Amino acid sequence: MHPVHQRPVLVLRPEPGNTATCRAAHAHGLHVHAAPLFVYAPLDWALPDAVPWDGLLIGSAAVFAHGGPLLDTLRAVPVHAVGPTTARAALKAGFGVADTGSGGLQTMVGALAQGRYLRLAGAAHVPLAPPAGVEIVDVVVYTAKPQPLAQSAIDCIRREPVLALLHSGEAARWFAEQCTAHDLPRRQIALACLAPRIGAAAGENWERVGIAQRPDDEALLSLARQMCQTV
Repeated sequence: MHPVHQRPVLVLRPEPGNTATCRAAHAHGLHVHAAPLFVYAPLDWALPDAVPWDGLLIGSAAVFAHGGPLLDTLRAVPVHAVGPTTARAALKAGFGVADTGSGGLQTMVGALAQGRYLRLAGAAHVPLAPPAGVEIVDVVVYTAKPQPLAQSAIDCIRREPVLALLHSGEAARWFAEQCTAHDLPRRQIALACLAPRIGAAAGENWERVGIAQRPDDEALLSLARQMCQTV
């Protein structure tokens, strides 16, 4: 597909998601520019106790890439994956997938059967509010280390209007800080955000802020394509 607009689209999420999003964005006809703002790194962690778990709540495929050897002890526990990408990573790692969401982890939690669930997450994660009868134990297994905005992205922003894809509140805040640090003109940067809280985290004075209809990559890229045609 030919690019719908030559406005560059900055893909800021960490690898390996960055490459996957760039590939999908290109298929949407978008002119992509990869500039990961974070690098994932594993953390030391331990299982809380030896009691049985009714399920694993997984909000990112990074859990399976950086969770380490302790994950092997949990392979018999069914995974509730936030979306298709995470579900595929779970299957590739040898886990069974009980459920695949499409509206965020909190939506999935609201539909869980009563029981005790282990949530494996990154250091920056959104708190969950479980319903009565559902217990969730959070364990942090990886972190995302912020990186300076790539010089190529800085040059691109100074040269022409861009659209930035934001997948997390952490990325939104760090991108805003980097734009301030490099005195980049927010009025020529449009933001396509995965969820309303991400747009709020980015702050104000951007050219435009768009929110995806669903918190998944396909909806975000559809929004980006639409914004590239109108901004």
